[in-house]
Amino acid sequence: MELKDLSSNWKKLQHTLKKEEPKNPSKRKASEEILQPRHNGAKRSRPNHHPLKPSHTIRQISTKPPSMGFGASKPAPPAPSASLALWAEDNDIPARDLAAAYGSNLANTSMPPAKHTAESINAGLSPDVEAGKYIAIDCEMVGVGPTPDHDSALARVSLVNYHGEQLYDSFVQPKEAVTDFRTHVSGITPQLLKSARSFEEVQKDVAALMQDKILVGHAIRNDLEALMLGHPRRDIRDTSRYPGFRALAGGRTPSLKRLAKELLGVDIQGGEHSSIEDARATMLLFRREKEGFEKEHAKRWGTARKADSSTTNGEGGKMEKRQRKKKARK
Repeated sequence: MELKDLSSNWKKLQHTLKKEEPKNPSKRKASEEILQPRHNGAKRSRPNHHPLKPSHTIRQISTKPPSMGFGASKPAPPAPSASLALWAEDNDIPARDLAAAYGSNLANTSMPPAKHTAESINAGLSPDVEAGKYIAIDCEMVGVGPTPDHDSALARVSLVNYHGEQLYDSFVQPKEAVTDFRTHVSGITPQLLKSARSFEEVQKDVAALMQDKILVGHAIRNDLEALMLGHPRRDIRDTSRYPGFRALAGGRTPSLKRLAKELLGVDIQGGEHSSIEDARATMLLFRREKEGFEKEHAKRWGTARKADSSTTNGEGGKMEKRQRKKKARK
């Protein structure tokens, strides 16, 4: 075959091959790319391709339906202590903001810079704290005798003023043998009572503080009986007997813990009781309903008068009754 004929046949073959080429060049490029050899042990990345996201991002997506209602999935915020709630109210500042401002937490029972809000346990009298017109009292008891579940004796007493400042706190040496310290509730231990003051000393101190004062307490009769002290009934404000509070318990006596939680948003008595904290909670309850207390007082007693100064050995209430009887005879 001549060279001229060979050249002519080659041109015809090229023309035929061009007609048989695929019409979609992009598919061809893709197939060619898959067949490309690996470089340095890794497959060449494909052009215009975005890498997959890590699998852990998928697991972060919750498949649970959203909770219904406002705040349904959020835990309830912690409640402040009675001490913090009192100080916050006095300064017209939310308790949460007050705690945050001083780097503390809501459960603290003392807050700087108020120097008298800290608990000074068993400190006795606080001579630099002014009592004022209103004082609140709370006591802790221990079980005595052969039936300690029923028989109690005074083991600690605390008093605070209208602002919750500690006026007095002391452990008390019971006059009878303690058969149940009730530590899980009272917080009293045999070791603590080793530094306790005598009953007579505590009774004298408390009687002096109570004189001519409005006494605030919860089931206050129990505290006065434990102290063997009396106080004019017209000068008592008992949070366990206030009608507005009793309505919450269906007319029965409400617990101090329940009143503090439901009315103040304050947690107390979560474990071992603190008579200082309980006295502060009682004072705060009274302050919140002071107007209502005074209206109830006026219904029964009329206008307020100066308290009877005879408070020891239960004579205050008895003398007041005798005086009323004498006036009635006249």
